[in-house]
Amino acid sequence: MQLAFILYKYFPFGGLQRDFMRIALECQQRGHQIRVYTLIWEGDIPEGFDVRIGPIKAFSNHRRNIKFYDWLQDDMQRQPVDRVIGFNKMPGLDVYYAADGCYEDKAQTLRNPLYRFSNRYQHFASYERAVFAPESSTQILMISEVQQPLFIKHYQTAPERFHLLPPGIAKDRQAPSNAQAIRAEFRAEFNLLDDQYLLLQVGSGFKTKGLARTLKALASLPNEQRERTQLIVIGQDDPKPFVVQAAALGLSKQVKILKGRSDIPRFLLGADLLMHPAYNENTGTVLLEALVSGLPVLVTDICGYAHYINDADCGEVLASPFQQKQLDQALSRALGDPLLRARWSANALDYAKTADLYSMPERAADIILAELP
Repeated sequence: MQLAFILYKYFPFGGLQRDFMRIALECQQRGHQIRVYTLIWEGDIPEGFDVRIGPIKAFSNHRRNIKFYDWLQDDMQRQPVDRVIGFNKMPGLDVYYAADGCYEDKAQTLRNPLYRFSNRYQHFASYERAVFAPESSTQILMISEVQQPLFIKHYQTAPERFHLLPPGIAKDRQAPSNAQAIRAEFRAEFNLLDDQYLLLQVGSGFKTKGLARTLKALASLPNEQRERTQLIVIGQDDPKPFVVQAAALGLSKQVKILKGRSDIPRFLLGADLLMHPAYNENTGTVLLEALVSGLPVLVTDICGYAHYINDADCGEVLASPFQQKQLDQALSRALGDPLLRARWSANALDYAKTADLYSMPERAADIILAELP
């Protein structure tokens, strides 16, 4: 079949983008043709992918999205496809990969009521409704079971249209047999002594991922712990507000903020704790990447994949409503107890051997390529 994959932006380090790539490659491996519609493509294009970049300019995101949608519809009318798979919500999809949570629920619970009179709301709500309304036939690939009841609540979506996928962690995130050698080499590269701690935070969107919370927790550590602790942050975002915050907290020499990169497994093996005190997170792929590499995790329970940390007993899940003091104490306790961290790490590696954390691309391809209802 000729498959059309649609996403607004592709860059190599985003969770949605990496999921898209692995699913598209799995479909290609099964013999199907891959066409991609996008507004922005950063990085290499896989051999055989037909990537079409929309020549769209607009002053607002919702106007840009509308013009992009009209353009790709015209293109597909000229050169038809057999199936349309969207990684962002929009009309006309055969299959939608639900990387984002329920927009309507956020609009009603987190926004001023006047927000629902805006053009922005009208656009995003109508595109979401096109996917989830009862009269739609779009098949929905869910990666977070937490969100399904919200979509059903707001749209009365038929339950049989939802397909809950297992996680899809790349096997290269698993701790290799020479993990200790990689860790030692990494820590030497970053001038980390044996008695120093390295905290790691990974994810684009520093505000949403709770970087400010992590910086406050680091600053709150007792002097002896704080002086021995470094933090590396990796992601695609503007670091300036957090550089300023780190300076104000007296942490400038202990915090490095790096752009997105492809060698994350080295950092997962070299660190002592993954910090992920997010405000909002549909899943949190990095949580499972840390798990399969044996890196203990501190995470807020708002994250869709946080339950895996509890299931594996490989870190601490902070209960809502979030309290900064709770994170501060959890961090100090974890750093001060090497036996606890060692137990968490061993539990993670054991869990990774038996749990299905890897088959999402195969299962997604099965549904995409199945006979549509």
